[in-house]
Amino acid sequence: MKGVKKADLPTKVCVHCNRPFTWRKKWEKVWGEVKYCSDKCRKAR
Repeated sequence: MKGVKKADLPTKVCVHCNRPFTWRKKWEKVWGEVKYCSDKCRKAR
């Protein structure tokens, strides 16, 4: 994802809060498994 503009990053919708969130570098290897936008949403499931 090097050299990609923020507007062009992939997005998903959080399963818990239904808000859209964008790709982050720390999720690079597990993007297919990411369901929640934050630890707060993940713990509140």
